Amino acid sequence: MNKLNFLCSAILLAGCGGNQQPVTATAETTTAIAAGLLPNPDSFRDTVDGLTTGLYFLHNGNLTAAITNYGARVVSLIVPDRNGNPTDVVLGYDSIGKYIHQPDTYFGAIVGRYGNRIGQAKFKLNGKEYTLYKNNGPNTLHGGKKGFDAVVWTARKLDTATLRLTYLSKDGEEGYPGNLNVTVIYTLDSNGLRIDYDATTDKPTVLNLTNHSYFNLNGQGSGTINNHLLQLYADHYTPVDSTLIPTGKVEPVAGTPFDFTKPTTIGGRVDDTANQQIKFGKGYDHNFMLLNSIADEPSNLPAAIATGDLSGIVMSVYTDQPGIQFYGGNFMAGTNPLKAGKTDGYRTAFCLETQHFPNSPNEPSFPSTTLKAGEKYVSWTFFKFSTK
Repeated sequence: MNKLNFLCSAILLAGCGGNQQPVTATAETTTAIAAGLLPNPDSFRDTVDGLTTGLYFLHNGNLTAAITNYGARVVSLIVPDRNGNPTDVVLGYDSIGKYIHQPDTYFGAIVGRYGNRIGQAKFKLNGKEYTLYKNNGPNTLHGGKKGFDAVVWTARKLDTATLRLTYLSKDGEEGYPGNLNVTVIYTLDSNGLRIDYDATTDKPTVLNLTNHSYFNLNGQGSGTINNHLLQLYADHYTPVDSTLIPTGKVEPVAGTPFDFTKPTTIGGRVDDTANQQIKFGKGYDHNFMLLNSIADEPSNLPAAIATGDLSGIVMSVYTDQPGIQFYGGNFMAGTNPLKAGKTDGYRTAFCLETQHFPNSPNEPSFPSTTLKAGEKYVSWTFFKFSTK
């Protein structure tokens, strides 16, 4: 039995269930853990805010995912490279304690209520101003002091490839109005990982949910991502001020370092300090307007395609969202201990966060992020994998 088939067999034999039925490691799973292919579920059993945390394994074909209900985070995502070798393409920790106590990185998390930034940590809705927590200079970022990434979700496996997570964000949490019921479903199919979101509120609020996985398609901790190829299906982006809040303008990428309309190496223009936007972001940390969102008719265009230069792993991102935040790992410093003894070195991972635009509650010209009582928020993103 080769390494990949062994891993798949081990996952099928792992236990499943919700928070009330944490995963029990079998002898086969323990061997896979010892081989460095999976994190140990024992290291994810804990109690946070009086609620039980755990690790849940999903399997389909040659793909395997490990997800914790702390922050609804993708801990591992294992896909075969061009030679069939199982490769963990997301950054993460090997214990719940590290997610809690290491400097906040949002590794693999569902972020909200509002993914990305809201300027000056405040917004108006129906004439009332709401004040949020400033955790990113003068702004709020990814939900505030304790966003969805730092709470325990209720988890239940629906089958060997599907995990449902739910969370009630109470009225006033982190300054946001309304009791918000959120459901996130991770589904692993034979080609990739799909994330479905839905939410309802009992009073008007703002909402922008996304997944904050850090990717290295050569394998987490394998070195720079600057030689990855990236294509973004976006010919406009939203420039930012010095605090990374959009100016309200939408500008073309043509003739700038932000032009990824054709496959381009991530690092080719990342240090173009003659470009003010590159200076502000210390590289790439910007929102792109997706062509799918402005097409006259719906199409099957992806949002992005990234390719690992060493592994040949290709990740195509599909979504119904109007924007995608491309972050190139500019603030990573090698200070966090990852799985398998790796560290999160400078620009050794990138993020492609499907989303509505940053600061939309304060920019009437941007797509609205208001969710009204009686309405249902529905969104999806699919990370599809292949090789070349």
